[in-house]
Amino acid sequence: MEGTVFTPSLEGMKHVKSESGVILTKPFLEVCKHILPVLEAGTKYASDPSKYEQLHSMVTVEVSAKIAKSSSSCTNGLLWLTRAMDFLVALFHNLVKHPEWQMSQACSDAYNKTLKKWHGWHASSSFSVAIKLPSERKKFMEIISGSGDINADIDKFCATFSPLLAANHKFLASVGMDDLKAS
Repeated sequence: MEGTVFTPSLEGMKHVKSESGVILTKPFLEVCKHILPVLEAGTKYASDPSKYEQLHSMVTVEVSAKIAKSSSSCTNGLLWLTRAMDFLVALFHNLVKHPEWQMSQACSDAYNKTLKKWHGWHASSSFSVAIKLPSERKKFMEIISGSGDINADIDKFCATFSPLLAANHKFLASVGMDDLKAS
């Protein structure tokens, strides 16, 4: 792999904001897909790219139509995508700042800081089991490192992507949608 697993995301982040500073839907989702490749998103955007060019426009439409709280809404999807990316940013931050930690400790700390308060008992219990599954830290770091400087790329990714996540939370809070819990 040329560079690290973060190289495509770092390149893509250059295009996430418009000249006026608005987060653009397609580039934002593409950056997320590089880090979270299981992500299936963009159906609403694809239905009308010009209407939904700005990421938050989908939420505005759904809030106005009073469908934003639906479990299948784009608003709910953006909320949980933002939270998942918060978790990953915290996890990657832990891997750089605490090289002595095992993967389970890095995951657990990130989960407690980002997702735990939004999960009910069932999801929290499932996560407790899941954190026992991560690979050995050294092997994980080797896989994501490729041929680049992984610590520098993680630091740059966290520093560059965190403000985008904060902007999403701020916007979602402004329309009363940032405090939804898992059902």
